[in-house]
Amino acid sequence: MGAVLINIDYPSTDHNIEGLTKILKKEISQKVTEDKKVNFVGYSMGGLMVRIILNEQNYKNMGKVVQLAPPNKGSEISDFLEDNWLYKKIYGPAGGQLTTDQKKIKNLLNDKIDYELGVIAGNFTIDPISSIIIPGDDDGKVSIESTKIKGMKDHITVSASHTFFPSNKKVKQQTLYFLINGHFKHKVEK
Repeated sequence: MGAVLINIDYPSTDHNIEGLTKILKKEISQKVTEDKKVNFVGYSMGGLMVRIILNEQNYKNMGKVVQLAPPNKGSEISDFLEDNWLYKKIYGPAGGQLTTDQKKIKNLLNDKIDYELGVIAGNFTIDPISSIIIPGDDDGKVSIESTKIKGMKDHITVSASHTFFPSNKKVKQQTLYFLINGHFKHKVEK
């Protein structure tokens, strides 16, 4: 594929989503050149921030985007815990913005998807208590339904928990497959 991987770390618990997005935009602008195609892979809240950045920034060399376990429609866990002091301490201001009542970030997240977007959801949990709170199949933090967004090119579910999503072998394989082919490798029914 000839791609250069840039892994951007950010202080996820120190700022709200707007502040984190500014940090990411600055980092990206320092590392992205116009001579190479730009693909984005964002995990969980990082997937939302990729959407925000792409709503604001038009890359001439835009490639594809893969979101890993993104709370595109919010998280019921955030709904349940948003006023809990321990949740606020662990997840910071941005964690409180991940509720299913997306008024807190609606001005940042519009539904304009004008790039090739693939979304990978998980259906395995290591947190049975959270899964009681979340309706339908989930990964312990985000429901499969919440990962979906109008305009996505493809969606797939893998057996992975939210916590270990980025290190899951199938997640990595499907991410690479989408970046190369523009769709996921779905099993063929016999």
